[in-house]
Amino acid sequence: MNDLPKDPIMLMSFINMKLRDFYPSLDELCEDMDIDKGQLLEKLASAGFEYSAENNRFW
Repeated sequence: MNDLPKDPIMLMSFINMKLRDFYPSLDELCEDMDIDKGQLLEKLASAGFEYSAENNRFW
């Protein structure tokens, strides 16, 4: 996660853009980008964001 934005809002925006444009699921994004899904979910949850698999985005 070193190459990802440090600011949680910028991170959420970046991840949502990747999900919208390139990945059908968070699992595929994390696998392809070598991101620890648990760490990502924890970091975004600490800023009040949660992932919706139905919508394939954080909000």
